[in-house]
Amino acid sequence: MVKHMISNSVSLLARITQTPGQCGGRPCIRGMRIRVSDILEMLSLNVSRDEILADFPDLEPEDIQACLLFAAKRIDVPRLSA
Repeated sequence: MVKHMISNSVSLLARITQTPGQCGGRPCIRGMRIRVSDILEMLSLNVSRDEILADFPDLEPEDIQACLLFAAKRIDVPRLSA
């Protein structure tokens, strides 16, 4: 089970790309000009996954999952405090 979860996480995160010069170097989905932050913002505004997929026909359900995983990994950074 854990091995499957790790494998799934790796394949999901591979959907997130960062290319200098594209969208200001911000994380995007599969090299498209759809930023991770845009998808996360829509989700935070209660836009459903189905609505997002309808508005962006090139997206796949796994892309939305990848955005959520990317955000979760991004905020889980240990910080030293004084």
